[in-house]
Amino acid sequence: MKCYLWSVVALAGAAALATTGCNNMKQIKHLPYPETARGEVVDNYFGTEVPDPYRWLEDDNSEATAAWVAAENAVTEDYLSQIPFRDAIRTRLTQLWNYPKEGAPAKHGDWYYYYYNDGLQNQSVLYRTAQPGQAGEVFLDPNTLSEDGTVALAAASFSKDGRYFAYAAAASGSDWVEIRVMDTETKALTEDRINWVKFSGATWTSDSKGFYYSAYDAPKSGVYSSQNQFQKVYYHQLGTPQSADRLVYEDKAHPLRYFSAWPSEDGKWLFIIASEGTSGTEILYRKTSEKKFRTLLAGFAHDYAPVDCKEDNLYFVTNDGALNYALKRISLNDPSKIETVIPEHERNLLEGVGTAGGYLFASYLQDAQSKVAQYDYDGKLVREVTLPAIGSVGGFSGEKEDAELYYSLSNYTAPATIYRYDIATGESTLYKAPEVAFDPSLFVTEQVFYASKDGTQVPMFITRRKDLKLNGKNPCLLYGYGGFQINMTPGFNPSALMFVEQGGVYCVANLRGGSEYGEAWHKAGMLENKQNVFDDFIAAAEYLIAQKYTSSDKLAINGGSNGGLLVGACEVQRPDLYAVCLPQVGVMDMLRYHKFTIGWGWAVEYGSSDSAEQFPYIYAYSPLHNIKEGVKYPATLVMTADHDDRVVPAHSFKFAATMQHCQAGEAPVLIRIESKAGHGAGKPTSKRIDEAADMYAFLFQNIGVPYRPVGE
Repeated sequence: MKCYLWSVVALAGAAALATTGCNNMKQIKHLPYPETARGEVVDNYFGTEVPDPYRWLEDDNSEATAAWVAAENAVTEDYLSQIPFRDAIRTRLTQLWNYPKEGAPAKHGDWYYYYYNDGLQNQSVLYRTAQPGQAGEVFLDPNTLSEDGTVALAAASFSKDGRYFAYAAAASGSDWVEIRVMDTETKALTEDRINWVKFSGATWTSDSKGFYYSAYDAPKSGVYSSQNQFQKVYYHQLGTPQSADRLVYEDKAHPLRYFSAWPSEDGKWLFIIASEGTSGTEILYRKTSEKKFRTLLAGFAHDYAPVDCKEDNLYFVTNDGALNYALKRISLNDPSKIETVIPEHERNLLEGVGTAGGYLFASYLQDAQSKVAQYDYDGKLVREVTLPAIGSVGGFSGEKEDAELYYSLSNYTAPATIYRYDIATGESTLYKAPEVAFDPSLFVTEQVFYASKDGTQVPMFITRRKDLKLNGKNPCLLYGYGGFQINMTPGFNPSALMFVEQGGVYCVANLRGGSEYGEAWHKAGMLENKQNVFDDFIAAAEYLIAQKYTSSDKLAINGGSNGGLLVGACEVQRPDLYAVCLPQVGVMDMLRYHKFTIGWGWAVEYGSSDSAEQFPYIYAYSPLHNIKEGVKYPATLVMTADHDDRVVPAHSFKFAATMQHCQAGEAPVLIRIESKAGHGAGKPTSKRIDEAADMYAFLFQNIGVPYRPVGE
């Protein structure tokens, strides 16, 4: 089948002549799109026939697909290269990204370990020091694991005695990782090497002699696209080959479940956490001296997350009978005895519980902003932790022997700042504050609440210049996610800051589908309620226009992964509402997503086209299947990557091809396909800057607002 009929060379000089409009913006016309062949594939879903003309683009190993990718990238690069301020944007992004970034130190053995990036390093380096605040030494530099910085650490863990360090390395953004082990005394790699691991790192046993991990059988074909089944839990003893690893747990009756091991610190108990997808868990357990696992907390209607095992009691966070989550404990000798340690808060979401210094630290969200409380193990409140600023907090955990811990705090106008916390007194003191090349006093973040289509009040963070005029003429970028219990909390983003410097308004909406207000908020945006998420996002756009932050011809929307689905669905539902749409690594084909890699795990969130009950509501919003011929769609830059084995790039390929085929307007529909990159985790700094420069150059070009270098 000839799927590619367009020649880059033949049209290399065919770029349209630039003209100058009344706003002095260079007008750019894209090259002709590749003539993408349309096949005759038609699927029948319970009597509904659904064409899939670009099914051939799902084959990421074919020469035809590779040729199509090259042709599309050529069109996109030609267009982007003509934007006169693209390089200026990259220069400013590089300046904003170029500041020292230091993580919170954590003690393992005799050393304190922390991550550090001097500014533009592709991957942060793991350092260690004998005492926090003193000069550290390099322990592991991931930048040396590849020439171009595309190998990243996906997980890392220390043995209980601090003698060994295990890390999971991911190449080119893939979810597949290789586990290696270092001797912390010598910094030398051991002979231990574990392959075909996915969604797992090394979980050490209490005796530091080995670790548990979860792996799949080596795929027979389609390493980056074939479906993964039958995840198994293994035990690896240091100094032995992977072939000698002991199988700890498998479930031959349920090929599409995830499993991970969680041992107690005293070495007496071993737990298996099972999941059928992205929410809902089950916990199995046994004594390490036993062979057979028993069910402790049955799945999969609720979530159970282990926190600690103490005196034969398992402490766990759950939404079972507590939509905002609670901390409970269950007797392992008599599982009928379940007690509530920290009860559900009426208004605040219990995000998680950490342990340190013999105490429990409960992290809450109140209107998507962090709160922390310190408790003893009987649930008695010790104190509400006084945080130095409003924002997102991470790091309230450590060892039971610790007298102090270190945590980070960030928000939209302040990068991660590290504080030392005295566990006995509750006092926080500044440890490290980064300096960035901008003046934070010029900006403000406000939180607003707006009404969605059904009247639900939805919160949204709006970051802007303090001197911004609400005249409806401002560039605006609206970001959202809305799914999988993932919360959108304040965080520092150099790219967004560059946009706000330019007089832009950067907005993050806390859509249903997340867990900002507990499990009820999540369920209101999943399965048959998924349309609520799109309604929330559309209502956010309408609010920003009504309140004169922006207008439809200055508004862009952006999101990645499930957020890419969000952007795609909202674009095809309300193409009149935005000027620019920027979907990244999006789930666009809702009828076939579950047939690739681990897409089946999302069925608990989305539903499946294999179900006669669920197919109709999935089909009703699936971005790919709701593009219509003859419609004028906004300027669209689809972004994906060739090594994305989470949301395979075929989603974006088919969406872009269909959008190009159906587009009735003059606005460009382009696709940017990154090489040697994946879903996003571990992406090198250089690739992040390049991607952001292209995205914002496209945005400014298509809202008719030129980028102006800072100071002009």
